[in-house]
Amino acid sequence: MPDSDSKPGRHRAKGRRRKPNAGRGKALRLVAWSAAGIVVLGGTGLGYVYFKLNGNIKSVDINQALGTDRPDDVDNGSQDILVLGSDSRAGSNKKAGGGTDDGSARSDTAMVVHVYKGHKKASIVSIPRDTLIERPSCTDKDGTEHPAQNDVMFNSAYSTGGAACAVKTVESMSGIRMDHYVEVDFSGFQDLIDDLGGVEVTTSKAIDDPDSHLQLDAGTHKLDGKQALGLVRTRHGVGDGSDLGRIQLQQAFMKALMDQIKHVGVFSNPKKLYDLADTATKSVTTDSELASVKNLTSFAGGLKGIGSNDMNMVTMPVQYDAADANRVLVDQTKSDQVWKALKADKAIPKSAGEGTATGTADGVLK
Repeated sequence: MPDSDSKPGRHRAKGRRRKPNAGRGKALRLVAWSAAGIVVLGGTGLGYVYFKLNGNIKSVDINQALGTDRPDDVDNGSQDILVLGSDSRAGSNKKAGGGTDDGSARSDTAMVVHVYKGHKKASIVSIPRDTLIERPSCTDKDGTEHPAQNDVMFNSAYSTGGAACAVKTVESMSGIRMDHYVEVDFSGFQDLIDDLGGVEVTTSKAIDDPDSHLQLDAGTHKLDGKQALGLVRTRHGVGDGSDLGRIQLQQAFMKALMDQIKHVGVFSNPKKLYDLADTATKSVTTDSELASVKNLTSFAGGLKGIGSNDMNMVTMPVQYDAADANRVLVDQTKSDQVWKALKADKAIPKSAGEGTATGTADGVLK
């Protein structure tokens, strides 16, 4: 499949930073992985609420929606999970996310989580929402078919055809079949952080972003759910205001969240245990194969040995779009290195990130 950065007239704008755009600071990031991990707690000492927790889970039948037109299902002991965070303003998400409920949602967060054979380590590839891509044809939940389209933002796949279209788009880009799908929403993320008792982070610089309602001095902070949501959404209060910088913050926060989960002590507190399991199961939408407490417990149990030091976090290689400072283009050569490594269940080579576009928020969060 030809990629969009091979078109005439497109080249990297050297030294150019993307302009902040107040209408795009709406993302929920990187936390569905942790939400899924929390669900494992639901299987411990909580049999009496099994059916309630089971009823919390929402699901999408990705296999039925996509049929056989997918990459081969490679059985090498690894797993690939597409994790999305949507910016829907429906229901309680309106208060958490701000803005207006216009009836639509976009995948303002997307990452491919590759769990290596043995389930001792993982690579996580964040896909910038503003990447211009070739979206394949998709059928939405009402049965309307949307023809393939070129040079559209990656996050438009979700708004066009929902979860199935997002999965199909990622599989088209990567050549890797997604084994599972997990989605988390604004309010669920916020509640999850509060149930955990907050997450401790250290900022090397002050962050002041009125769009995400976040103000933090340089130093160590115990973030509650509202502050944590502001942090993973912020792009204007730190760095160059780009989505790439925001991804850097999100990846650092993800590691802090993973470390926090290990020290919560929920097994000695039945109420906290239940609250976390209840929030986690309410927060996620999964593929139909994961849509039960039993299956989520089994799935998450296979991941719980992976700590923050066992995760390699990268951003899909991109270059700035010379035609629009607020967009990026797939660096096809470098991206191929990433996807080929994961398909072969190998480590992503460092060369895949060399010479690609990056944000300027690296090291702001510790």
